[in-house]
Amino acid sequence: MTKAALVVYAGTDDSSDAGRVINAMVATKEFIEAGDEVKLVFDGAGTQWIPILESEEYEYHDLYTVVRDAVAVCGYCANAHGVENAVASAGLDRLTANDGHPSIRSLVADEYEIVTF
Repeated sequence: MTKAALVVYAGTDDSSDAGRVINAMVATKEFIEAGDEVKLVFDGAGTQWIPILESEEYEYHDLYTVVRDAVAVCGYCANAHGVENAVASAGLDRLTANDGHPSIRSLVADEYEIVTF
């Protein structure tokens, strides 16, 4: 079985950032459909996507709902980017093992392939 962690660092500033998030979700969906183990991690400015993706008004919300169970968010960055309440309201996992941030090393040690967007 393949294990992958797709990490979104892209913020919300321009259309190319939206493309990265959409591509990360499409790839996550592909892993899910193949029965693989996958995590979709929003880190850094990528955490700003959570309130957008959670909105039913967002055009890619349906795709987000398909991959939502794979989503986790950097706890430190959610707070730093002002989206901690949206993350909490959504009930998403917060990754904090590395001084409040996700532990990429732990993912590698657990044999996840890391892909960044």
